[in-house]
Amino acid sequence: MSIIDVKVPAIGESITEVTLANWLKANGSVVKMDEPICEFESDKATLELPAEASGKLEWVAQEGDDLEIGALVARIDTSVSAESSPSPETKAPMEEKISVNEPAPAPVAQDNYAAGHPSPAAAKVLREKGVEPSTVTGTGKDGRITKEDAVKAKPEPAASAPAGSTPAPVPAPASAAFTRNAERKKMSRMRRTIARRLVAAKNETAMLTTFNEIDMTGILALRKKYQDGFVAKYGIKLGFMSLFAKACAQVLLEMPEVNAMIDGDDLIYHDYADISIAISTPSGLVVPPVHNVESLQLHEIEFRIKELADKAREGNLSLEEMKGGTFTITNGGIFGSLMSTPIINEPQSAILGMHAIKERPMVVDGQIVVRPMMYVALSYDHRVIDGSSSVTFLVKVKDLLEDPVKLLMKI
Repeated sequence: MSIIDVKVPAIGESITEVTLANWLKANGSVVKMDEPICEFESDKATLELPAEASGKLEWVAQEGDDLEIGALVARIDTSVSAESSPSPETKAPMEEKISVNEPAPAPVAQDNYAAGHPSPAAAKVLREKGVEPSTVTGTGKDGRITKEDAVKAKPEPAASAPAGSTPAPVPAPASAAFTRNAERKKMSRMRRTIARRLVAAKNETAMLTTFNEIDMTGILALRKKYQDGFVAKYGIKLGFMSLFAKACAQVLLEMPEVNAMIDGDDLIYHDYADISIAISTPSGLVVPPVHNVESLQLHEIEFRIKELADKAREGNLSLEEMKGGTFTITNGGIFGSLMSTPIINEPQSAILGMHAIKERPMVVDGQIVVRPMMYVALSYDHRVIDGSSSVTFLVKVKDLLEDPVKLLMKI
């Protein structure tokens, strides 16, 4: 008998611990080399662990366990191979005696842990659609339900009552005042990491927030006039985020102190703008950067943001895609936020908060007119950025977005 210990591999230089989020293979099942056996949740992403050899899998750690790098996860008995386990083609002696005139017995479904088990992305889609996984046929490896299966799945229609029948009375819900239920759940590793970093940012930086407001008339007119042509040429819509990112990148290169960060007793300045985009996922907020925004066209920024957002919500962001960033933009407006004070994404020194667009009466050339307005907030580390610099930065961004021709002409 040859036993191989399966341990938590080194994932990244900053990651010292992971959480065993999900077993993909049942305890005691026979696995093949390089076949994914479980999923780890790190501070930044969800990763699959492949089997180091073929053989019988024996769990050591359980789902939800926090494991240090190098900790024992499972053992694989390599003396048991897939070839030695019963296969559908192997016939029992009794099967050979079946008369040709008798109907053959129905084949027995092979017990497989992955069969009917949704991937994390598929499980999210099924929950949102209200579909039970047991009603979906998986087309993935070993019958696993993929995201594509979940997207195609349709919820079963509710059974209609016979014509003329009287619907049964629905009991009145119990008063919320008498509800005393409570549920305790362990925080995910990503949620714990987010909490730790946000508290550190509040405690370890001299954080202040300054506000301004942007008249979005020019941006809305630009999108309305050129949206169809933009989609026809590039195959993607022109959104607000690419315009804000482009405006911020241009001003960041003009004001390098806003694009700087502290490293010990030194300040690091950057001649490029890697802008992190805050993306909401079921596991929490992630901020992967779009690199060299100053050198990208608007459609290239849109495609990159869409690619990162899709990967983030499916849990497929790599550690490399999470690294870096010199400045962050977050858009609470998509959830209806009118104003907020975003928290700095360390080690960066500033973050821009976008908010909902609301029509408000404004005084323009002595006349009261209704304009679509957006409040913007810049939270910054006062150790790096002076108050005058933060205000100037917001004013410059406001000026570019209120007259987008300046932005496109880079003036």
